[in-house]
Amino acid sequence: MEYVGRVPAPPLDRFIDDIYCLTGVPRHRRMNVPPMPSAHLFINLGEPVRLRDSDPSVPSAVLTDGWFMGVWTRRFLVEYPARVRLVGVHFKPWGISPFVDMPATELRDRWVPVDAVWRRSLDRIRDQVGDMTSATGTLRVLEEELRSRLAEAPSRGLGLVQHTGGRLQTAHGAVPVSALADAAGVSGNHLATQFKFHVGVTPKRVARIYRFARLILSVDALRPVDWSDLAHTAGYFDRAHFSREFKDFTGHTPTEYLTLRRRFPAERGFPPDSGPMPAA
Repeated sequence: MEYVGRVPAPPLDRFIDDIYCLTGVPRHRRMNVPPMPSAHLFINLGEPVRLRDSDPSVPSAVLTDGWFMGVWTRRFLVEYPARVRLVGVHFKPWGISPFVDMPATELRDRWVPVDAVWRRSLDRIRDQVGDMTSATGTLRVLEEELRSRLAEAPSRGLGLVQHTGGRLQTAHGAVPVSALADAAGVSGNHLATQFKFHVGVTPKRVARIYRFARLILSVDALRPVDWSDLAHTAGYFDRAHFSREFKDFTGHTPTEYLTLRRRFPAERGFPPDSGPMPAA
């Protein structure tokens, strides 16, 4: 399966990490995806894709057209068809806010059809892409749609969240939220309220996700792994807390995860990070 992605041109790059095309035969049909510092847009141009929540009480969903997903605070499972053709967007945690006319809390841990958010847009996108085989052309269509949807005037509080979220990103979550609030000249409650509206979760939760992402991306399965050292570097100072959060986010203990990573090395160029893992 081929992953072709790129960072969009300004000003979209302030809100989006990359836009991408995913095509071909998947090496693994089922992928376990831990929380990552992203919100998502998927537009399916091929056979249906199934999404499953790690919470067994949540019904699975079949992705036939397009779906928005906010920041995910728990792992979920993607089941690919025999051949994949989809385009997508990795938004920064706060990046989805200026593209949708709703609080981000309504997208947290949820998959919502595109047409429920962008009225009558999905058919237009799919018609423009059609049978286009060029990833460059497909990404151009998606980028133009995003550009047309970007709010001209940012909503109240987005600048605060973007600046503070950028500091969390740079520090990989290893900065006290109280320090962020003090530096911004606002109360912790005000900062949390703005994060909930624009990100869907509190800054403390965003920090946890960035911290975990730093740890999981630093794992080199080809070498011996000192979990205590990696955990400490990522900002985990309580080994029991680290072990619980790792199991909660991945479904595996660190030892089980490393065994799986060595059994199924990441494909070159896909996935774009080392978080998603094949699922049994």
